[in-house]
Amino acid sequence: GLIDALASVAVTTQEAAFFNRFGQLIHREPSGRFAGYDWPQFSIHRGDLQLVLLEAFQQRVGADRLFLAHKCTGVTQDGQGASAQFVHATTGEALPPARGDIVIACDGLHSVIRKQFHPNEGEPVYSGVNMWRGVTRWQPFLTGASMTRAGWLTPGKMVIYPIRNNIDAEGRQLINWVAEVTTPNYQKRDWNRAGRLEDFIDVFDDWHFDWLDVSAMIRAADMVLEFPMIDAEPLPWWTQGRVTLMGDAAHPMIPRGSNGAGQSILDARALTDALLAHRDPLVALKRYEEQRLPVTANIVL
Repeated sequence: GLIDALASVAVTTQEAAFFNRFGQLIHREPSGRFAGYDWPQFSIHRGDLQLVLLEAFQQRVGADRLFLAHKCTGVTQDGQGASAQFVHATTGEALPPARGDIVIACDGLHSVIRKQFHPNEGEPVYSGVNMWRGVTRWQPFLTGASMTRAGWLTPGKMVIYPIRNNIDAEGRQLINWVAEVTTPNYQKRDWNRAGRLEDFIDVFDDWHFDWLDVSAMIRAADMVLEFPMIDAEPLPWWTQGRVTLMGDAAHPMIPRGSNGAGQSILDARALTDALLAHRDPLVALKRYEEQRLPVTANIVL
């Protein structure tokens, strides 16, 4: 099933390995099934993950329930239901609204619904750490399935791991890497903002480890993106009648340890449980918020 579909396009992670900024091993431990867990750990390209999830959605829910290129512009509600308004994501032309008993706003960091509910929220909070990330076509290193972390946030830390196997005739992998640097300089958050090597490479240019030439790997990247480590002050409430927030729209977090993804999955489980337990959607959404808002707020704080 889904596990096999993921395994076919992912790297099944064997270990987590921690090094200092000189490439010396501090600690290593097995991951996923290698550590005796029921489930494997995968390192996967975001696009590959989305395609696997897309196929599962179409099989389980139906392709006719999937609407692409819809950008939400706002939500309205009355006593019988709620409606989300949309425009086309590229052309901007108006699209028909979608109506249902409830609307769940999982529209991410730049959530339109969050802004509609909390128009005076203010800017996100910068943590003091900026991130540059990239992917590089490179020879396998260590086990060929190691998730590695090296150095620390001052002056700089790297997270490096393969996300796709055998991408060419030489057996190279697609290596995903993130450079985290303590700096007062950062740009507004945008997942697709191009980054510049010269803004951070000096921190890592002498990182020539016996198991990986980090400097050369960074310089060989197909492209580099920049994203600040930021979060937002917890909201006093998520739910207004038949509309509620979920995931990054509800609780933007510092992207560490896949916090945002993990909490979003827990949100979805809690919301599903609440909807199954309460016939009245107004009650269900309130129960969901009561369970998830305090927990996620504590993580952010």
